[in-house]
Amino acid sequence: MEFTREIYWNVGHGATTLVPMYLLVIVAIAVVVKMFLQRREVYRQGLPLNRTDNLGERISGMLVNVLLQKKVTRVKMPGLFHGLFFWGFFLLLIGTTLIVLQADFTDLLFGYKFLKGTFYKLFSIILDFAGLISLVMLGALFIRRYFFRPEGLETKKDDAIMHGLMTFILLTGFVIEGTRMAVTELGTPVASWSPVGHLLAQSIAWMGEDTLRTLHKLTWWFHLLMVMGFIALIPFTKFRHILTTSANYLFADRGPKGQLRSLDLEDESSETFGATQVKELTWKDIFDADACTLCKRCQDRCPAWATDKPLSPMKVVNQIGEAAFTNSEANLIDLIGKDVLWSCTTCRACQEICPASIEHVSKIVDLRRSMVLMEGEFPGDEVMTAMEATEVNGNPLGIGYASRGDWAAELGIKTLAEDPEIDILYFVGCYGSFDKRNIAIAKSFVKLCQAAGVKVGILGKEEKCCGEPMRKMGNEYLYQSLAMENVELINGYGVKKIVTTCPHCYNTLQKDYRDLALAAEVETYTVYLEQLISSGKLKIRSEGLDCTYHDSCYLGRHNDVYDAPRALITAAGGTIREMKKSRSEGFCCSAGGGRIMAEEKIGERINIRRVNMAVDTGAGVLVSNCPFCLTMFEDGVKGAGVEDKLKPKDIAELLAERL
Repeated sequence: MEFTREIYWNVGHGATTLVPMYLLVIVAIAVVVKMFLQRREVYRQGLPLNRTDNLGERISGMLVNVLLQKKVTRVKMPGLFHGLFFWGFFLLLIGTTLIVLQADFTDLLFGYKFLKGTFYKLFSIILDFAGLISLVMLGALFIRRYFFRPEGLETKKDDAIMHGLMTFILLTGFVIEGTRMAVTELGTPVASWSPVGHLLAQSIAWMGEDTLRTLHKLTWWFHLLMVMGFIALIPFTKFRHILTTSANYLFADRGPKGQLRSLDLEDESSETFGATQVKELTWKDIFDADACTLCKRCQDRCPAWATDKPLSPMKVVNQIGEAAFTNSEANLIDLIGKDVLWSCTTCRACQEICPASIEHVSKIVDLRRSMVLMEGEFPGDEVMTAMEATEVNGNPLGIGYASRGDWAAELGIKTLAEDPEIDILYFVGCYGSFDKRNIAIAKSFVKLCQAAGVKVGILGKEEKCCGEPMRKMGNEYLYQSLAMENVELINGYGVKKIVTTCPHCYNTLQKDYRDLALAAEVETYTVYLEQLISSGKLKIRSEGLDCTYHDSCYLGRHNDVYDAPRALITAAGGTIREMKKSRSEGFCCSAGGGRIMAEEKIGERINIRRVNMAVDTGAGVLVSNCPFCLTMFEDGVKGAGVEDKLKPKDIAELLAERL
């Protein structure tokens, strides 16, 4: 016998079936289109933003993320459940499409059937298992949400509707298959290729043909109505993330990673700077709320939330969306809360884990910009003092700019004003120039370069803060003032290569300064030193060291530099005991987002939480690659009372000790 089946068995393939079926399809699709057109008008309240450039790359990126569920499955258990459910449901969608394609087009118009023979056997067994897997995974997700619900996971009416509809769609699909098979396929070789349907058919065969036919027809129409209801409900419920999350992959920021939108501070037509209302954010900021699935992964990864600060990245995104759809004139800063906005360290943990490509950090910075530029408001007097000190002396530490290069005198390092013929410009940064503890790192780096035969120059008193802490704190005006002076100076000297020991300086010079026409190549010191060692120019002796390593946010998540620092530690003889949160999952030190200038007054101190993670590894040395992190860890070790258990060190110090 031929392996195939009658597609519209028992319901008929005439007008009485096709006309109402396709009318329902048209109505459901029309509802979706109409409602999303209405939602589009809400998105368009935001400022324009081009997210359709390099369309080919964007489409391929979207397809990869949607079809492979790459971002979803990064959180193992719930992500895997969701991924398996998606793949099962997607296969069922393909199967249904093939059925309609044959029955209503190729067979109807050309008499051509492709669902037969070996292809039909594979088609049957794949769809059977796809339906079973989808049902099991849906059950697992239901149990997780309603019986073992993780703390902070919000469960609403939408969730019950989603679970109920999809469960009944899957169950009725199996009932349709089982009743058909009970009448037409039991005892034939075809039945074994639909194992779930076969089992169900065997269990209901006793009902008799007339009853089975009645049950089949009623279930078939009920199933169709539920599927059309599912489609029509998409824009009204969390179902819309099926479309909006997929679209958000298309509209995702394609880099440079984490680069902020620059403000035109000379635009005389602008009445405001930063964002206070929805209309002052971009359309993508509003769209993000519709793409959010409320999975709370961003909240779970947020170091501020984990240490009892009021910041939930998930809530910020959804509060913006709620305002856009219900009260677009609302003051977002008052709605969200100032303490919430000031708590962010811009560590990017939220964006790194988000399965929907939502951009949290830029929203928070835009709202901070409004507080600072329009209201002159900061999270504390200490931040205002640091800003004023930077305006006067070019650094937030309040030390006279004339002494910025004093640390280098004993090493024979000259400024570019004295000798512009150099191999690299070392952009030292404020902490490396003025903070006693971090001056040791600057000296170590220079000694390593000298040992490798690299001629290093600095800007000395001409160098100013890169402006990154000020910018992330919302002071775009001060950032641009500092940045333009630095860029003009560096370009004026004709510098070809810059190396910095501060990830915040590196991120800013490498990305943000490009908007201001910085021409030089910029490299972080960990990558630069790793290249010197691997090329044989820098010789380091291996000396045993039991340590743990902290991935700074601005070298790690912001720039994906994870391997070079570890390679340097290994070259120095270090054995790394990884902390529970490392690499892309690393836990912030608390100093990012300009928080290096601010006192931490709410909740547990983030740096103490991170120090305790390091202590838990049993290692005696905590290695870092950032002056902000090192400063926080020196303070955190004292705050946690573990000076006898843990010593913070920078990678450059480890290497310099082993020259």
